[in-house]
Amino acid sequence: MLVQGPLFTNDLLVSSSAGHSADTAMVNGDGAHEHTEEAETKQDGTAEADGGEESNEQEVIVIQDTGFTVKIQAPGTEPFDLQVSPQEMVQEIHQVLMDREDTCHRTCFSLQLDGNVLDNFAELKSIEGLQEGSLLKVVEEPYTVREARIHVRHIRDLLKSLDPSDAYNGVDCNSLSFLSIFTDGDLGGMTGKRKKKGNELEQIDCTPPEHILPGSKERPLVPLQPQNKDWKPMQCLKVLTMSGWNPPPGNRKMHGDLMYLYIVTVEERHVSVTASTRGFYLNQSTTYTFNPKPANPSFLSHSLVELLSQISPAFKKNFHCPAKEKRHPFERIATPFQVYSWTAPQVDHAMDCVRAEDAYTSRLGYEEHIPGQTRDWNEELQTTRELPRKNLPERLLRERAIFKVHSDFAAAATRGAMAVIDGNVMAINPGEETRMQMFIWNNIFFSLGFDVRDHYRELGGDAAAHAAPTNDLNGVRAYGAVDVEGLYTLGTVVVDYRGYRVTAQSIIPGILEREQEQSVIYGSIDFGKTVVSHSKYLELLEKTSRPLKVQRHNVLNEKNDSVELCSSVECKGIIGNDGRHYILDLLRTFPPDLNFLPVDGEELPLESQRQGFPRQHRHRLACLRQELIEAFVEHRYLLFMKMAALQLMQQKANKDTKTDTPAITETSETSIENNEDTSQTQTTGKELEESIPGLAQAKELAETLVAEDGSDPKSREVVLNACKAVGSISNTSFDIRFNPDIFSPGVRFPDDSADDVQKQKQLLKDAAAFLVSCQIPSLVKDCLDHSALPMDGATLTEALHQRGINVRYLGTVLEFVDKTPAKAQLEHFYRIGISELITRCAKHIFKTYLQGVELSALSAAVSHFLNCFLSSFPDAVAHLPPDELVSRRKSRKRRNRVPGSGDNTAWASLTPSELWKNIASEAQSYYHFTIQCESVDQVVEKYNLQKTTLLREISVKTGIQILIKEYNFDSRHKPAFTEEDILNIFPVVKHVNPKASDAFHFFQSGQAKVQQGFLKEGCELINEALNLFNNVYGPMHVEICACLRLLARLNYIMGDHPEALSNQQKAVLMSERVLGIEHPNTIQEYMHLALYCFANGQLSTALKLLYRARYLMLLVCGEDHPEMALLDSNIGLVLHGVMEYDLSLRFLENALTINTKYHGPRSLKVALSHHLVARVYESKAEFRSALQHEKEGYTIYKNQMGEAHEKTKESSEYLKYLTQQAVALQRTMNEIYKNGSNASIMPLKFTAPSMASVLEQLNIINGIIFIPLSQKDLENLKAEVQRRQQLQELGKNEEPTEDSPLELEDKIPID
Repeated sequence: MLVQGPLFTNDLLVSSSAGHSADTAMVNGDGAHEHTEEAETKQDGTAEADGGEESNEQEVIVIQDTGFTVKIQAPGTEPFDLQVSPQEMVQEIHQVLMDREDTCHRTCFSLQLDGNVLDNFAELKSIEGLQEGSLLKVVEEPYTVREARIHVRHIRDLLKSLDPSDAYNGVDCNSLSFLSIFTDGDLGGMTGKRKKKGNELEQIDCTPPEHILPGSKERPLVPLQPQNKDWKPMQCLKVLTMSGWNPPPGNRKMHGDLMYLYIVTVEERHVSVTASTRGFYLNQSTTYTFNPKPANPSFLSHSLVELLSQISPAFKKNFHCPAKEKRHPFERIATPFQVYSWTAPQVDHAMDCVRAEDAYTSRLGYEEHIPGQTRDWNEELQTTRELPRKNLPERLLRERAIFKVHSDFAAAATRGAMAVIDGNVMAINPGEETRMQMFIWNNIFFSLGFDVRDHYRELGGDAAAHAAPTNDLNGVRAYGAVDVEGLYTLGTVVVDYRGYRVTAQSIIPGILEREQEQSVIYGSIDFGKTVVSHSKYLELLEKTSRPLKVQRHNVLNEKNDSVELCSSVECKGIIGNDGRHYILDLLRTFPPDLNFLPVDGEELPLESQRQGFPRQHRHRLACLRQELIEAFVEHRYLLFMKMAALQLMQQKANKDTKTDTPAITETSETSIENNEDTSQTQTTGKELEESIPGLAQAKELAETLVAEDGSDPKSREVVLNACKAVGSISNTSFDIRFNPDIFSPGVRFPDDSADDVQKQKQLLKDAAAFLVSCQIPSLVKDCLDHSALPMDGATLTEALHQRGINVRYLGTVLEFVDKTPAKAQLEHFYRIGISELITRCAKHIFKTYLQGVELSALSAAVSHFLNCFLSSFPDAVAHLPPDELVSRRKSRKRRNRVPGSGDNTAWASLTPSELWKNIASEAQSYYHFTIQCESVDQVVEKYNLQKTTLLREISVKTGIQILIKEYNFDSRHKPAFTEEDILNIFPVVKHVNPKASDAFHFFQSGQAKVQQGFLKEGCELINEALNLFNNVYGPMHVEICACLRLLARLNYIMGDHPEALSNQQKAVLMSERVLGIEHPNTIQEYMHLALYCFANGQLSTALKLLYRARYLMLLVCGEDHPEMALLDSNIGLVLHGVMEYDLSLRFLENALTINTKYHGPRSLKVALSHHLVARVYESKAEFRSALQHEKEGYTIYKNQMGEAHEKTKESSEYLKYLTQQAVALQRTMNEIYKNGSNASIMPLKFTAPSMASVLEQLNIINGIIFIPLSQKDLENLKAEVQRRQQLQELGKNEEPTEDSPLELEDKIPID
């Protein structure tokens, strides 16, 4: 269902272009032109500049085909009703039946309507005679070998559905979730039972474990994965595996035998089962004799479950369909991309036929249904791009297909890359030395990240070869997002595994048969010595030039002819045998970063020089991020408007004197120079607007100017001057683009473009200076005012990237923080930065360290490295594999097989002091940052770090999985890790995340509405977004998570607590599954859920959730973090509510300390903290302390807000009340002293706070205010939401997720 037309004013869509994170305010100046253009090239129905409205109306009608109900009759069950929608395929009903409790054990059946078999891939609306109330019969079909295998696999999946081992092993897109342990199952049904608030209070045990209390120094690991008693599933079978008698001999094949299974029941009965075309039955074979005759009594069953229920009472008793489980479906649904866990318990390794079979076939996941076994990845990736996209339903289908094939490709590529490094794939050039080998497996091409044949010699050798694949991936991502019809990129995945970087790419049809020289018809294969161009490529790339800010330019080829390009030289164009135009090697899509590229004879601007730039980098491929280019252009656009405005004002002033105009040109030239300096202070567009009087009118003037197509010579001159001043490539409008080939060694430009090249060089220098003088200060400012709150390495990196700062600037950022006057308020940021810098250095060293380790010594080597890195034990000694296993006769033949194999034990000689020396020198040479520490203990001491945090960061970055137990890092007598503690090493995978563009627009428009206070409209838009996200991504995805969180917050604000609870529960589960159980986002989701639980009267659950959040936060970043103040205020308030005053004070006073440190003693947050503490003291009748805190709060309110402000008044009222209470108490005490026991004691009011007052405070500290809605509005809204939910349930298709955390903040700004 689409919201009807009028909601779509074009500006809404335009301003929410997906290219901008929610942080950068998009100014509808040039931004608007640029985005409408993009939208048109996308043929984006909704953003068509003309009639966006009309096209919308039609779309609405298309989608609003309402659902209808059919009856389903399965053998041996009562018929039941099923709601379906006309767009669904028949196959989706199959899926529903396989998930339903009473039909979950059926896989091989057809659906029939009046005796006609329905085609699986037909849409329901195309089936004749299918209507409301039709009866569909489930008819058992004969098995084939393929169907029998699918059946066995499905039964095995049902048996394993509760077993977490797949999540620990990182397979089949399983991942962990622990929420249900803290909520005792599902939250939904609990609201009704919990009405007896009064007597519930006594039963809560509120004391958290010691390690969660403020001030505790221990950081245990084991609670990270609490043990779930439900996870020891009831045993149904001991063994289910393929029999050794497979495949059936010819004569049995002719009796219909398909395959044989060997089964051991819980009762220790060993049986052999035949899968035949008619179903399953016991045969008379034993382990050593083959007798395929049916056993007595013979019992043939179409379903293996029915057969096993016959022969094993325990199976019958213990087997139940997962649908019956109380677990939330989100705990089971596969994620779109694999999430790995860095800790795991010791899991029993059970016998599992399907797993064993999967491991030895090249089959990947569920690809059996595709004829010809292996998938043609390139064809699939490109065909999905070619799907039509004229209206919303088409775009949804297209985006869904693109997303699905990408997630499948990423899984296949990851599996292949691991096989390559583990030595299980034969190279296509086996004669070459290992570093130079290339591989093809499952129609994917794999190459290693080494400099082969000195290709990158000029650019930094192996370091450049290691950086190139990620640069190339960024290019693929950027071109993919622009999505120009007719221009194709390769499927690309970069996998880091066991110290090697592997690039996996889909294969251009025909490229392997031809020499590269013949195939490349555009670009250069030797970094610009020889260059060719092609008109069709220029035409296609021209369409990407504006959104990607790439300038068309000419370069000279080897014959000194001028060749026109619209990309960097090494971007190659190849027409495949399929006739498609491919571009590859996009490693220089974005312009070079001059701060890290010293060029002889070129001076950088002063801002860069002051910071010690340019610096030597490992390679010459350092380029600016797309986010930086966008921010820089945005910044220049404001400048352009300002210049034009200033000149217009001057023109107005100088109407009489004509002579002044040339002078203006000069001022504009110089003013840009000064402007760079002033811009340091002005960080965002908004402030800039406020800081220039009359900018708004000037903007209008400037815009009318631009619109007049320069007919008026005066205005033309104004625009020309402004264009020159900001470095625009056009003289009549604002247009900044970069030439990515500037400063590329080996590229030469024709003489006639010398001016142009000079301009481009200046632009690049300005961009580099902009990063240092604007973006880094703005990041630090955002951290100071807490609009950016990184909690760990990943969220820090994300904060840098959002502002276009590369991680190689981390040292610079830390130095900048160090020099900031408010350094104390950035301590958390500095600490996270240091630990990120150290673990990244360790990762660089670990990479080369691992390359020298052979497979048999891997766990020993990894544990040795971790000991050197984290253990206080000074002489960590490596355990070499014991001698009896080291064969004396190493055959020379084996040398070539695995990259880096051979008896290499150099790794064992690493010592802690040597490792830390290397880390310090790596920090110096890569980040230009000085760490003066010789051991882990010195570092921990000096920078106040936690070893557990370092362990988590290094494990996540390198893919190590360790045994979950308590490690003694600080023992000086024995190392912390043994080789038994290293359980696994996972790949670290980078890939493209295709986006759901329409859904994203809805989401952003919804956010915008909410920010403007239109909650109801916002809620509708966000519900719509949720629907569309589900359509494209399936049920599990980071963006859906953000959607649910915002929805829950809106439900809560509009007073619908149960709905808020249900949506937030989904958000928590999804965050755990998709981002990880201790990801900072997950911690925040837990906090939100606790608030909604409290509002629903589930106090003990709320506390458990808050304690869980606090535990995770301690593990991830320690206690000293501004976010901890919020968490502790929440905990303190809830404890106050349940009358645990002393405990409450511990948390609230800790919150007060942290708030004072990070917000400054005069902040309103601190005033509120004082007030909360005072309230608890009041409840304890300690009025003196209460008064003391409330006075502090009052003083802050008075100074910040003035006497008349209601906050100040409230505080002063409360002070009066406290004083009265204190006086009354004193009187009573005196009375007692004077008259002894017969004193007449006035009853004192000691009140436990009401739940409502606690909730009110909780809402205040969590930044929530309520907008009163009439009951009617609420009812309407609820009805609407329920209708949507039902429709959504219908369209539930389990499909996979993604891993880049969304740049969406759903804070509703309220103060």
